[in-house]
Amino acid sequence: MSVQPSSSKAPAGIFAVKRKLSDWIGDSLLRGLAIAASVVGVGLLAWIAVTVFQKAWPAISRYGLGFLVNSAWNPVTDHFGAADFIFGTVVSSAVALLIAAPISIAIALYLTELASRRVRRPAAILIELLAAIPSVILGLWGILVFGPFLFNRLEPALHGVLGWIPLFSGSPSPYGMLNAALILTIMVVPIISAIAREVFETTPAELKEGAYALGATRWEMARMVILPYGKTGVTAAIILGLGRALGEAIAVTQVIGNTPGVHVSLFAPAASLAAQLASEYQGATTTLEASSLLYLAAILLVISLIVNIVARLIVRRSMVRSK
Repeated sequence: MSVQPSSSKAPAGIFAVKRKLSDWIGDSLLRGLAIAASVVGVGLLAWIAVTVFQKAWPAISRYGLGFLVNSAWNPVTDHFGAADFIFGTVVSSAVALLIAAPISIAIALYLTELASRRVRRPAAILIELLAAIPSVILGLWGILVFGPFLFNRLEPALHGVLGWIPLFSGSPSPYGMLNAALILTIMVVPIISAIAREVFETTPAELKEGAYALGATRWEMARMVILPYGKTGVTAAIILGLGRALGEAIAVTQVIGNTPGVHVSLFAPAASLAAQLASEYQGATTTLEASSLLYLAAILLVISLIVNIVARLIVRRSMVRSK
């Protein structure tokens, strides 16, 4: 019987486990699959971008950057422009974020600092389930329930109190910018609140306890410790929510009214880049119209990529600072 040398005197590596052939095959297979998946992801993104810009090239070469500031959209005369749709996309998303951001931050603060253990988990799950509702269902709800509520109750009340502000002037309508913005708010809130909650949970306990020890109230502790500590992560969450709002098509198409135009009033119907694509691409009658619609898709793709890149840079900056 052979005697194994003691671990205290054995040279390094004498007890190293010998790798079997199956282990080497498994490692190589895992590495290959991981690399292939990464290449497929990058390749798919490049493929989509190249296809969109290639199909949009006839409109790009004809209209150039003037397409971005031209508001005409007339398939009969072959005059197309994206200004009205960019306006509708930016305004509806901005209004949604203005409403969703404070609500989401308040939800995250409640779930991390105020809610009891019994309430915290079910409430978090139910809020995050909002993100699982199909957008077409939210759009139908916006048509059948929310639109009539806006038309009969909310918009007349806003007009009666704040009608002197141009944003709330004009006649109430069940379809319009306000309806689209509020539907987008519902879709964005679970995204921002989930990320903000995770950010707030990383706040060191000693910082919060130190604030309490100095006599701070719970609100003062949240304002002076939690919010400053997590501001970068919350900013990234808001930008990711913006990316979600910018790209929404079906729900916005159902409630925004699909009437191109630049209106100050939030009650007026409008149109967005994604909604125009969803509603008209299948019915495009000319090659130039289809190419112009894909030009809209290219604009939306560039905006979405910029938004996501900015969000990633903010997250990376936060990680560097935390180190």
